[in-house]
This record gives sequence, structure tokens and C-alpha cells, in this order.
Amino acid sequence: MNKKIIVGIGIMVLIVLAIFMFKGSSTPTGEVITELDAVRIPVSDISKNAQFYSYERIEYFVVEDKSGDVKTAFNACDVCYGAKKGYSQKGEDMVCNNCGNHYSISGLGTKNLRGGGCWPGYLPSKVEGDYLVIEKSDLETGRYRF
Repeated sequence: MNKKIIVGIGIMVLIVLAIFMFKGSSTPTGEVITELDAVRIPVSDISKNAQFYSYERIEYFVVEDKSGDVKTAFNACDVCYGAKKGYSQKGEDMVCNNCGNHYSISGLGTKNLRGGGCWPGYLPSKVEGDYLVIEKSDLETGRYRF
């Protein structure tokens, strides 16, 4: 077999493996259940790496803080939502992709107590058995951000 063909096949195999590994590390494994009044996410999918979800174009993220508490927030902040850039995770912080402000994951899950400033949009949730439950009515309160 030609040496160039063998090298080409080897490179293709490496690319496929890299894609598979990348997707496997960032995609939740369980099925999100959409019910009449709520969205349920398997607790087993929640980790210290933020998972991003969408419900009818309303974006939000779920992440576990260093003490194991589950945090949820809209993927838009109270001030910068018009930029439609959302958040990314850097270590134990969520970072606004518009203004660059950092927010400790352990501090999320509250309303903006300072008011008027950038803050991950508050999205209430609760753990019921094996699922994190987010009420659709709570998701709808953040629709204007998207």
C-alpha cells in the first residue's frame, strides 16, 4: 500500500477520535425530559463543567459548584443580554462573554442583589429525586433576554 495513503488514513482516524472525544466530554449523557409544566435534567449529567441547554430558544446553563450544590442561570446576564454572547466557564467562574466580568459558580443561583449590573440571569430550580427540575414558567420569565 502507498505510504501516503497509510498516512492519510492515520490522520483521518485521529481526527475522528478527536471529534468523538470532544463531543463526549461536553454532551450530557441522559435525556432531558420536557413535561407539560417543567423540564427535567438527570442529576447524573450535572458536573463541575457547565452544561448549556435550550428550551424554545431560551438558553440556560447548569453547573455544580465546589461544594456539590447545583446552580442554574440563564445564559444571558441582566445587563449584557442584548449582546447575545452568553457565558463561558473558566475554572470555578462563569465569565460574561460580552463584558468579561467573572462570577464565582458558588455565588450563582440568586437574584441580582446589587441591581443594575451584569449578573447571570436568575433561574430557579430544585432537585427532585434523580432530576433537576426547572419550571417552564420560570424559563419563560427570561424569554426577553433571547
